[in-house]
Amino acid sequence: MRPITDTIPKPLVKVGGKTMLDHMLDRLEEAGVERAVVNVHYRADQIEAALKGRSHPEVVVSDERELLLDQAGGIIKALPEFGREPFFICNTDALWQETSPTLRRLAAAWDGDRMDVLLMVASTDTSIGVDWDGDFSMAGDGRLIRRQEGRVPFVYAGVGIIKPALFETLELRVLKLAPFFFAAAAQNRLFGVALEGTWLHVGTPQAVGEAEAAFAAGLDGAEGG
Repeated sequence: MRPITDTIPKPLVKVGGKTMLDHMLDRLEEAGVERAVVNVHYRADQIEAALKGRSHPEVVVSDERELLLDQAGGIIKALPEFGREPFFICNTDALWQETSPTLRRLAAAWDGDRMDVLLMVASTDTSIGVDWDGDFSMAGDGRLIRRQEGRVPFVYAGVGIIKPALFETLELRVLKLAPFFFAAAAQNRLFGVALEGTWLHVGTPQAVGEAEAAFAAGLDGAEGG
């Protein structure tokens, strides 16, 4: 995201007049989430200052100033805050316009007897800022199948629900999250809910411009994750 992030952390990049972090927290608030954990590392003081103005949802800061733990490592560090219930996982480089409340649909679709991970997925073809061939296809029961070759219909849209039990026995270390998705897929325990709307992947300066253009073109219902 450089040069934009030379002076501010990525979650504080603004699209549509609002930081991407606030877009996501607003979505969580709309879904009825009462408490959120935010990992901080690069320019952490700026993120902490930005969060002081929020009361809903309640925000707990997980400090990774000394060592950036990656997504799964960050979950392990923050696990005591989550308890034993499944929780949302969220990236801050995604925005979306929706015709139905996706996070509430995710929560309603969760079935811990069948699932270890449930992901929000979006159309590979109609999403903005997607320059790869997708991540998953979807079976009729909602089960996700990893792309092996060719183009597949869906991309991971940066939001999901996951079981804390996947992390409870792991030691704190730098650890990526994607292998947990792949392991769940191999056991037929990775499922998806398709976004009804438009997803915007905001991972580069060019994508910020594309997202701003989408807002200006009328995606004023877009919010972030």
